[in-house]
Amino acid sequence: MERYNFKLIESKWQNYWEKEKTNKVQIDKTKKKFYCLEMFPYPSGKIHMGHVRNYTIGDVLARHKKMQGFNVLHPMGWDSFGMPAENAARQNNLDPKEWTEKNVAVMKSQLKQLGLSIDWDREISTCSDDYYKHQQLFFLELYDKGLVYKKKIM
Repeated sequence: MERYNFKLIESKWQNYWEKEKTNKVQIDKTKKKFYCLEMFPYPSGKIHMGHVRNYTIGDVLARHKKMQGFNVLHPMGWDSFGMPAENAARQNNLDPKEWTEKNVAVMKSQLKQLGLSIDWDREISTCSDDYYKHQQLFFLELYDKGLVYKKKIM
């Protein structure tokens, strides 16, 4: 019996899934909808076993629901905005935008190698203008209505 060549077989099927958009949500109004969203990872540079465990559990759930006939939306996002990213970049003498985008690319590549059923067309990043502009507008509306305020701390 020939040994299982995981590099060849995994690559073959992952390329097929990407080409055929196998994990893209299929709109069928006769089916129930199911939304599977795990926590957004902070793009630290590389995935670790905690990431693998977390996203594998979500993947199993998403695949199970798909086999039950649901329209499954299984997107991915990156918790990439704020001081942690900026501080990490500064510690490495790098531009925060470049640092974060590089880390997202590395982690995305690693997660894709796991063969998860993520719809990568639905990917968002909290440091993207397209994402945080809505947060800023929402905050300004709250501020204008007096629901948030600015105060000096002693």
